[in-house]
Amino acid sequence: MANSSGTDLQHPRRSLGNRHRSQAEKFLSLVDSSSQNAKQNLNWAEQSARQAVLHDFTHEENWRLLARIKQRIGDEDGLRAVLEDLFSVLGRDPELLSQLDNVDMLEHGFQLLSATLAADPLEPDYWENMINDEFLVELKERFFQLDLSDPRANVLFGRRLERIRKLDEDLFIILVRRLLAHRPFNHEAWVELGKLHESRKEYDDAWHCYDQAQIHFPQLSPRDKFRDRMEKRLDGDYQKWRAPNDDGRMTFLKKMEKLAMKVTPTENDDDVDLIIEVEVSENEAKLEEFIQNEEYSAAFFLARRLVTSGEKWAEEFLIIAQERLNSPTK
Repeated sequence: MANSSGTDLQHPRRSLGNRHRSQAEKFLSLVDSSSQNAKQNLNWAEQSARQAVLHDFTHEENWRLLARIKQRIGDEDGLRAVLEDLFSVLGRDPELLSQLDNVDMLEHGFQLLSATLAADPLEPDYWENMINDEFLVELKERFFQLDLSDPRANVLFGRRLERIRKLDEDLFIILVRRLLAHRPFNHEAWVELGKLHESRKEYDDAWHCYDQAQIHFPQLSPRDKFRDRMEKRLDGDYQKWRAPNDDGRMTFLKKMEKLAMKVTPTENDDDVDLIIEVEVSENEAKLEEFIQNEEYSAAFFLARRLVTSGEKWAEEFLIIAQERLNSPTK
């Protein structure tokens, strides 16, 4: 949505969100206390509430206040747009709201938003209170059905997964790869995942993560620093390890391409088809299909793999995918 509250923001700023919410509440109280300039004050309240969500999409009260003001203004389309935006943050398909086309949003929209937040709170600590063996099994199944391409969803679920990391590192690695597949430019997350693999002596996986981080943010050069660390090791690990070659990188990119699909069945890495014998025309058609279907992350990893293997024609698709992923309206 062009005027989406928060699509330009990737990292929430709680203090700014609180400030704008406080301003919105003051304007709203003026509307309640006096009829003078009521319409203007209500419009100011709406603008401030939109800014509150823009600056901190992780605070539930910002969403509730904006929805309440939309309801008061009588902006049914605007209230529906707020719900769609919240669905995007939660990794859900906004098109699910099409099932509610006949529902009076002015009457039920605020209740729907509140029910959504009650069922899936934005506060990451809520996950810690919910985590048990059954929750983790359900989470793995559900996670691969989420659309995490919205940068805000990526931030939200990244924070949630940190709660999982403390309890189940293996599950954390599986899920954070899916997260990174949807937003591959998150170099900080790539570095952190690389450090985790390195601490587990999973050196090939560490190298691939550092490689991705360096591709997207070459100033950090984490891959080169990792290689230097390995060369200086005194425990003999370096003599047993060599950096993955281009075939290894293409295999990794193939896996990430599959993970980047917006709806992906759960499966182990060993189940991924690693055969890379596809005709150029088929790959080109696949890239065009990815772009057309807005599967930009999948297009990015496929194009990156093809360029790595020497297919120069795929550079054009790589640039397109990068631009679309970085677009603020994405």
